[in-house]
Amino acid sequence: MRVADTEVEAEQIAAQVNAQLASSSPTLFSFTSVSFSELRQAFLNHHETVVRSSPATIRRYRSASQHLENYFNECRPSDLAHAIRADHFVAWLRKQKVSPNGHPNTAKRALRDKGLRFVLEVCRSVYIYAAQQRFLPPYFENPFSKLNLERMRIEDAKPIFVFDADDELRFFQKADDWTFPIHFILAKTGLRSGELIHLLIEEVDLENGWLHIRNKPELCWKIKTRRERSVPLIKEAVAVLRRVIGNRTSGPVFIRHQFDPFNSLLGNLNQMALQEELRQRISRADSGSVLTLSQTMEEKLARAVWREAGVIRSERVRTSFIRTAKSAGLKQSSCPKSWRHSFATLLQDANVDPLIRQITLGHKPSEDARSGGLGMTGVYTHTRATTQKREIERALRFWPQSLAYARQWTKSNKV
Repeated sequence: MRVADTEVEAEQIAAQVNAQLASSSPTLFSFTSVSFSELRQAFLNHHETVVRSSPATIRRYRSASQHLENYFNECRPSDLAHAIRADHFVAWLRKQKVSPNGHPNTAKRALRDKGLRFVLEVCRSVYIYAAQQRFLPPYFENPFSKLNLERMRIEDAKPIFVFDADDELRFFQKADDWTFPIHFILAKTGLRSGELIHLLIEEVDLENGWLHIRNKPELCWKIKTRRERSVPLIKEAVAVLRRVIGNRTSGPVFIRHQFDPFNSLLGNLNQMALQEELRQRISRADSGSVLTLSQTMEEKLARAVWREAGVIRSERVRTSFIRTAKSAGLKQSSCPKSWRHSFATLLQDANVDPLIRQITLGHKPSEDARSGGLGMTGVYTHTRATTQKREIERALRFWPQSLAYARQWTKSNKV
């Protein structure tokens, strides 16, 4: 095995190894063999306890790396992490059928190219971690780095459905009174589903027409990009929210169907009170253990608090979207993210400034502003709230039919 390019470098390495052996220290060439199952668990624990990745990210990593563990269990004679052939794994992975949304009752299909590439990217990260922890033999090259994943073609991506004015109106006309306000606000603000269901009444400024999307780390919820922002509301959206909130003063803006906040212990609490409730639950769970609670356990307790406060599950938003879209004859649409795509597209159709679009949607800008399309202009531009509000309203007025329907809905006597 060649350890250096020159004889001098080789002598230096030999001297270093001799010194390490003399002091009983691990040498440059020592490593600890581990099974892939052990490596995977160490990688996930590292992200939970050291990196503090979000629970959603850890769940995605766990799901993606499970494919490689299944491969080791089914196809490899050795379970050691370094006994891997990445090309064989890719061939095996392409033959597997999975549930697209992870639900056991969903019809299974082969992984799409985008999903397959994500699995391979996670596996590459696992082996980068393994090399850092010296779980691999010296000079063992990351098997997934050889695959050139960035150049892997995405040829079967699912088409993105974007609403037009007529599609949007048909959808709203078929929505029931619980479904309509949820999807109307998604359509007219561009919020992510997770942002909508975790929106609290105290974050809604109905007088001035703004939503404030904020991180809630004390309640184990954060915005996807961690970028807090304010989103303007047109008067029709304000009217819809007034009706949804009614005489409630605290708690989630949108609550589960038939949930009675006034007969629930956590149903009408503000953010500070919910945080205190979660703190007490964590303290009680923590008191019987020598170790502090894991991030996963804290998240589980937080989900219970949110649930008892009346929050809607994101899956419920998705199923209500699919059911209503099917009823409206929009068979191509399959997820609420279509509202966000449609909102952004409408802003573009109305020639709304790209910086205003970025601010409103909460997208993360380039790490180096100078590399963006506007160059240094983006650094020197500061968008006023009045400008943002004016431009968003101008764009949303391009589709007046759905706004007229919203005005009609808010005046109806339906419950």
